[in-house]
Amino acid sequence: MKTTLDLPDELLIEAKTLAARRRTTLKALVESALRREIRPAMDSENPDPKKFEVGPFGILRIRKVPGMPPLTLARIRAIQNEIDEEDLRKALRPEGP
Repeated sequence: MKTTLDLPDELLIEAKTLAARRRTTLKALVESALRREIRPAMDSENPDPKKFEVGPFGILRIRKVPGMPPLTLARIRAIQNEIDEEDLRKALRPEGP
């Protein structure tokens, strides 16, 4: 079935660029995105139900762990900074024989 969509120019350009990068068509990209969006949340595959839960929009999210502080953007940044600092220490550490 044919239909017409009125999209912002920037969004259409991004979509066409992504389709080209993926070597597919704009039609296929839009169809795939719509199927993902309208698929019921319970149809989503959860690779590890102990670690993840399916949110209300069918998107996986990290399961809350009792006793653990909530995972906020600030906490994620702090964890990433720790990882970056450790990587830097390893890179600066002279290798032994």
